[in-house]
Parts: sequence; C-alpha cells; structure tokens
Amino acid sequence: MNAITPPSSLAPAATLRAEALHVSLGAQGVLHGVSFALRPGWTAIVGPNGAGKSTLLRALAGLLPLASGRVWLDERPLADWGAAARARRIAWLAQQGESSGDLSVRDVVMLGRLPHLGLFGSPGAGDHAAVDAALEATGCTDWRQRRLPELSGGERQRVLLARALAVGAPVLLLDEPTTHLDPPHQVAVVRLLQRLAAAGTLVVSVLHDLPLALQAERLLVLHGGRLLADAPSDSADAHAALVEVFDGAVSIERIRGRLTAVPVL
Repeated sequence: MNAITPPSSLAPAATLRAEALHVSLGAQGVLHGVSFALRPGWTAIVGPNGAGKSTLLRALAGLLPLASGRVWLDERPLADWGAAARARRIAWLAQQGESSGDLSVRDVVMLGRLPHLGLFGSPGAGDHAAVDAALEATGCTDWRQRRLPELSGGERQRVLLARALAVGAPVLLLDEPTTHLDPPHQVAVVRLLQRLAAAGTLVVSVLHDLPLALQAERLLVLHGGRLLADAPSDSADAHAALVEVFDGAVSIERIRGRLTAVPVL
C-alpha cells in the first residue's frame, strides 16, 4: 500500500454524539447508558470480547434499534435523517464486509458512490476521481480490473475499505478495518486513518489489536456494555482503564517513542 493519501474531496466537518444509549439484542441488554460526543479526529473503540464494541458502532450508524437514548449527527437526531442523506454523511465498513459477486475491484469501489448517484445515475468525472483516490489510498490501483474471487482475504478487505472511502463522507465508521491484513498493511491503514483524521474526517474504528488502537487520538474503553473511559490514547486514565478491562493481562508502555500494549505473562 504505497503513496497513501486520503480522498481529496471530503464533505464538511461532522459531529456525532451518543446520548444515554441502551441497546438490547433479543432479551439481552448489550449497551447500558453510553454517552459521548465526537468531532473530527480518530477515535478507537476498545474492550474485551463481548464488551459491546460492534454493537455500539452499528448503533452509531443507525443500523440497530435503540431501546432508549439517541444518536445525534451534526446536532440533529440521526433518526430524522433520510436514508440517502445519512449515507452521504456516514460511510460504514462492517466487520465481515460483504462484497458483490463477480464484479471487478473498480466496480466494487464505485458502489461507494451510490449515495450520490442513486441506483440509476451515471458516474461523472467527480465520481471517477473519488474512486481513483480511494483505490490509490488503499493500494488497490494496480489490480483494479481484477475480480473479487481472485483476491486474497487481505486484498478484499482493502477493496471494501476503498469502497467506504469512495463515499467521500465526513464520518467513517469502521469495524475491524485491519482484519486479514499483514503487519505492513495494518501499519498502512493506521497511517491512512491518521491522515484522514488530520484532514478533517471523523473516524471511529473498532479494533481488537491494542497496539494499533493506541495510535488513535482518543479511546472509548467499553466493558460489559458500559463506557469505562473516554480519554486521549496517551492519558493515564485510558491506560488504567485498559489494564482494568483486560484484568491486568497487558501493560501500556512507550517503545521507540510509540505507545504499545505489552502482554503481562
């Protein structure tokens, strides 16, 4: 993944706010009174298995019903946004991202322009430019004409990330964006997210890999469906929360100038 640059045409800056979110899946309560407010920058949602991380991300995207509470996009209730307008403001990457049939890589990434084109619109110069920028940002340009079945799991993940970037949305919600990627491409994605955040995108990602998550500006630490910490990633509060939710199995250290999580054996 070379010459990583964010897509050049970003929509105006956005805000995203959770207000006392309660979410249940079936009869099981998963989120319990989660509240926070986000502005442009990169926030990572972390916590142990079953903490409610993916559920929270899906709730922020409007993909789950709320038992109570409210999500606000640009200080307007998310439920009040029409589907097309919301899709232009929020781009979504699922943990097990779906891809479409036997399409070429470029055709899949062009699907990210549907919120702007509708089902029957014809792509214009701006749409092609957005797709080209997303392909370049994720290192997919050289094999843009290949078919999805020909790709490895890591390559497919980069294509699905490119599809999300092609939306050009000011909010990116990414559930495990480094899934299936080898270490060099994981690092490349981290650098891409940092560049997007610096350019004014509001990025929220769920990450199980703590060393990668610690490169975000801010952490939301979940445990048992509750928000234990909302703090800068380099803060003592965030580090104490991580040690607590992982039962002392990790320590947070700075190695060669970068924060990382080290297993405690």
